[in-house]
Amino acid sequence: MLRRSLPRRPEARRILLGTLLSAIGRGLTLPFLFIYLTDVRGLSDPRAGLVIGWYGAVTLALSPLGGTLIDRFGARRVVLPSLLIEAVGTGSLALVDSTASAFGVATVIAIGGSAIWSGQNTILASLTADDERQRVYGLNFALLNLGIGVGGLTSGAIVDVARPVTFQAIYLLDALSYLTPAVILLTLPHVGHRLAAGAAGAKTGGGGYLTVLRDRPFRRLVIFGLVLTTCGYAQIEVGFTAYAVRVAEVTPRVVAWALAGNTLMIVLSQLLVIRRMEGRSRTGALAVVGAVFATAWLTLGAAGLIGTGNALVAALGVVACAAIFGFGETMLSPVMPALTNALATDELRGRYNAMSSMIFGISGVIGPVTAGPLIGAADGKVWVAVVVGGCLAASLIALSLRPLLTAIQDGRPAVTADRTPEPTPA
Repeated sequence: MLRRSLPRRPEARRILLGTLLSAIGRGLTLPFLFIYLTDVRGLSDPRAGLVIGWYGAVTLALSPLGGTLIDRFGARRVVLPSLLIEAVGTGSLALVDSTASAFGVATVIAIGGSAIWSGQNTILASLTADDERQRVYGLNFALLNLGIGVGGLTSGAIVDVARPVTFQAIYLLDALSYLTPAVILLTLPHVGHRLAAGAAGAKTGGGGYLTVLRDRPFRRLVIFGLVLTTCGYAQIEVGFTAYAVRVAEVTPRVVAWALAGNTLMIVLSQLLVIRRMEGRSRTGALAVVGAVFATAWLTLGAAGLIGTGNALVAALGVVACAAIFGFGETMLSPVMPALTNALATDELRGRYNAMSSMIFGISGVIGPVTAGPLIGAADGKVWVAVVVGGCLAASLIALSLRPLLTAIQDGRPAVTADRTPEPTPA
């Protein structure tokens, strides 16, 4: 299955290798920024939260500019400096010693990270054919999670709050990991250039993001993504953790095991899911994702009802929720970028991918802000009802998208008309 999922062009395979290696570095630091800023560098909880929120806000604000620059100059000229800026910013976290320096470093990291994801998706789209793009994006997501998992397990055995040098070491290693995809891209001089000769001309000057938003099928896809990610992805960091600890009353260790189970589910099932989805409706798959996410939240809600009545069953419910959610991710990760690039034109491909990545940024602001008050209402029952209802609503939006797509865009085999000539009457 791995061999079948690999892209045909060797350049695309090397880009995927860069994803894996850089993800290992990302996994080294991903779970520890809040702990590092508060317990090691002495920032208060509210200030550390503001720093992390500032990073998200700057990234979201700059993402549209990243898409415009990708279309105008090519992904290569945008991704390479972005990776270098990201490496400098991540390495500088090792030197943070005040709130002001933390805000400054977060700004540098956000500037670098604002265009990397959309740029790399654009590069992969340029190196893959329509019939393999969905498989490649799914494999890219599996490698990303594998790298993060390996990095997280490694750093968990290294870091020690009493020894700040251990945190400094993992941030420097993370910075070096961002140079890996940059070096790989430098060895591919013909990859990542502007996709259309007229990218800086008529279409970009005449419409830009307005042209993207006038695309009715893509606009419907964006609405679907906003609803699903707000009630799905955006709830993992705050809503899921808060409900599990405060309502289901499991320990933080159980939450850690649940997130590990989520990663394990993705790594083990992604290739199988990719294979089973070939030739099937993409909008149908998106509708199933909404139902799977809703099932995950219902499982977590059941764990909350059990609570301390049976600690073991509640813990199993929390872990099962994360695993079920991971299974839904394996369907969403290949379909969303594949459908985005099926709708995109070469002239505006960077903007399409930037708009798609902005979905996660917008929901990442809405989700955490709303999770706290909702979990505090009626012992979390309101929160469960809202996120379950939102995921099911996203399923309906996905189904409404299908009539707006061609069979090829939807990933279904095109139906050919029967060209058998009618018999001529004698």
